[in-house]
Amino acid sequence: MSTATSPLPTATPPRRTPIDWRIRFGVLSLIWGFSFLLIKVGTQSYAPFQVTFGRLFFGTAVLAVAIAVRRERLPRGLRTWGHLTVAAFILNAVPFSLFSYAELTIPSTLAGICNATSPLWGMLLSLVALSEDRPTRRRVGGLGLGFIGVLTVLGAWQGFSGLDVTGTAMALLASLSYAVGWIYVRRTLAGNSSSHLSLTGAQLFMATLQLAVVTPLFTDLPTSFPVVPLLAVVALGSLGTGLALLIQYGLVAEVGPTTGQMVTYFVPVIATAAGVAVLNEPLHWNTPVGAVVVLVGAALTQHRSSSSRTARKSEPKSPTPSAAPAPAPTPVTADQP
Repeated sequence: MSTATSPLPTATPPRRTPIDWRIRFGVLSLIWGFSFLLIKVGTQSYAPFQVTFGRLFFGTAVLAVAIAVRRERLPRGLRTWGHLTVAAFILNAVPFSLFSYAELTIPSTLAGICNATSPLWGMLLSLVALSEDRPTRRRVGGLGLGFIGVLTVLGAWQGFSGLDVTGTAMALLASLSYAVGWIYVRRTLAGNSSSHLSLTGAQLFMATLQLAVVTPLFTDLPTSFPVVPLLAVVALGSLGTGLALLIQYGLVAEVGPTTGQMVTYFVPVIATAAGVAVLNEPLHWNTPVGAVVVLVGAALTQHRSSSSRTARKSEPKSPTPSAAPAPAPTPVTADQP
């Protein structure tokens, strides 16, 4: 999930949908919240790389249909495709694979909460890499509060007992990868003349090609195809990646990035509820308490001074070509989990 900035301006104004934006906002929150459950179900029968490949394949297929229906042109220029290839690796191939491997050993609830740390990583990295992002007391305080929340979720005072360190580290690295990818996209693709949809579709296509090469090298072809895990992978790709990106793009275009990115704060709540209710995953008091602290800290890191907001208004709008699965001022496709 992630895991939104304003999309690039397109040749035609965004199309209005008869469905109220609040309903679409709720649907998007549910889709991305349940994505962690779908990953868990998929990895019960298929290798993590296979789950990631299926997710990217079906997600790309949905966007390809949308591109064809809207008669969008694919991005042009080797330089643009080169940047999209790197963005696909950082924003899709790496984090999607890390979350799949992480959920082999950690609950989907924990993976969903780790995904919510993306705004914290983004703020920390932006202070170093983006000159216009100046620290304020509130943002620094939010960063510190957010990581206190992470330690609470992980039960640091208990010495992280009962916690799979490797799986948790993978989930946190996936969230960090989204933040790194956002900075890369903002530095290399901001102001690109291609539409948001074509950039996103091209990026997912490149990520699919990357997994098509990697998956056969590190996994064996499944001898059977259990129906429920297979449907989970199909849903993860077509809904959690393809349809979710289309909904998110429409939301950002209609109500703006600030409201659009608020979905970030609902995803871990839904992921936790889904994991507990459907998968019977254990839930200790520190998990929801820590998650709330993480979300409050993440919200504080998004506060900017009036001078920063004024400076950002004069910037070219950056493209938003990721899951997960977001979140925060990250590319849309990095939202996704």
